[in-house]
Parts: sequence; structure tokens; C-alpha cells
Amino acid sequence: PAPLYDLGWYRPSGQMYSTAADLAKLAMVFLGTYHRRLLEPDTVKTMLTPLFKCSTEYFANKTGTPWEINEQLGYDVIRKDGDLDGYSATFSLIPKLRLSFIALMAGPRPQGRDIVTQTYEYLIPAMETAFREAEKSLIPPPSSVPYVGYYTYSNLTFYEIRVGPGGVLVMQQFGPHVEKLIPEKYRTIKLHYLEDRVFQVVFDKEFPCVLHLGSASISLETQDGQLFNFYPFDRKGLSPGFDVPGLNTYNVVRVLRKPVFYS
Repeated sequence: PAPLYDLGWYRPSGQMYSTAADLAKLAMVFLGTYHRRLLEPDTVKTMLTPLFKCSTEYFANKTGTPWEINEQLGYDVIRKDGDLDGYSATFSLIPKLRLSFIALMAGPRPQGRDIVTQTYEYLIPAMETAFREAEKSLIPPPSSVPYVGYYTYSNLTFYEIRVGPGGVLVMQQFGPHVEKLIPEKYRTIKLHYLEDRVFQVVFDKEFPCVLHLGSASISLETQDGQLFNFYPFDRKGLSPGFDVPGLNTYNVVRVLRKPVFYS
């Protein structure tokens, strides 16, 4: 066999012996889809988070360690390119879609349009379509009785939990402030039962990542997938409230009846 070539100070490039399959496994580690965990989620999040915004004169919108990040079709494309004499390589990720594209090329990069940008112009819409059309299989709780009713958070925001189709719990926000600020179609979520009084928030339909409300904004993307931890049942078999730790929301308590608001 041919002897290994010593790249010297080029060694951080990963040598020249990585295959596309090797780099695909690395991408799966970063995206959390590898068959075993090698890095903690917080570590991966730190590694993939942009550190600096760049001026318009630079070729990337943002940079990280060691990434260049550009936005495409509303998503951050995290990318690292490398070149050795006679070879070119591109490693790219879109964490929000758990999508990666890797290209190893013999020779220089093609002139004209960027191959990564062109590829994602096809892949991103295809992935979005697949997500929209995929059926969401939601699980109802063993019994809905302990959870159905009205709740409030500091008498500012109010919630009604009721039973929806298939026994799945549906939660709707209401109240004077909510009805003025939030469009009706974004006030309702579904609660997917996980285990032992724990539910996961699911938006039933397509939603914007950030909902702009005049000078303020609400991150719907942050809310999607959060966990609701309901309190142990009281003597009547009802949960007296719940917490949403991921949203820093605690002591959402049950109220006896639907509040009446006076203008």
C-alpha cells in the first residue's frame, strides 16, 4: 500500500483520507441522529451556535468555531469548506431540519453557482413538504379527567384544557390580553401524552418560527415540543396545576370555573 502522506500543519483539515461516509457519520453526531451518543446535547448546541455577526463585506453572515453560517430559505446553513492541492471538500449542516450535505471533489470547486446552495434549494422545500404532509400520531392520556378544566398563570394568561378528537387533550389560551395580541389560530395547541403526568406541546398546523406582534414578538418555535409537568392529583383526582420548565413558567394553577372579564 502507498505510505500515508504527512500533511504537516494541514493536519487539522482531517487529513485527506476521510470518505464521504466518514463525514456523514460526523454530521449524524452533530445532528443527534447517530445510533449512539458521543456528545452531550448542550455541547453540540454550544459548538453549533454562531459567535459573531459579520459585516456585509465578509463571505459569511455569521461565524462560529470553526463554522461559517449563512441563511438560506429561512434556515441557518452551518458550513466548513476545505481545500488541499488537487482536492476540495464541503461539510454543511442545517440543524433545524437535521439535514446535511457533504461533497468531496477531485479538482477545484466549480465556477459559478455554489453547489451547496444549489443542492439546498431543492432539499429544503422537499423536507418542508414532507414535514407538512406527515401525519402526527398523538397519544391521549389514560384518563382526561384529571387535566380537563381552566388554569391561570398569575391571573394574566388563562388556559382551557378540553378533550379533542381521539381523546387527545387540546389547550387554548384566552383572556383580554391574549385575544388582543395573538391571532386565534395560534392560541390552540395539542398535548401529546408521554408518561406519568408529562405532556409534550404540539402545534397541529404550520406556524411561523417567530410571531411578530407590533413592537413585540413571540417565539412559537421555542414553545413547540416543550414539556408540561402536571402536579400530582388531589383528593378529587384532579391535577391542581402544572409547570413548563423549558419556558421558565411555574405555578400555573387550576381555577374552579371559566373567568369572566369586564371591560
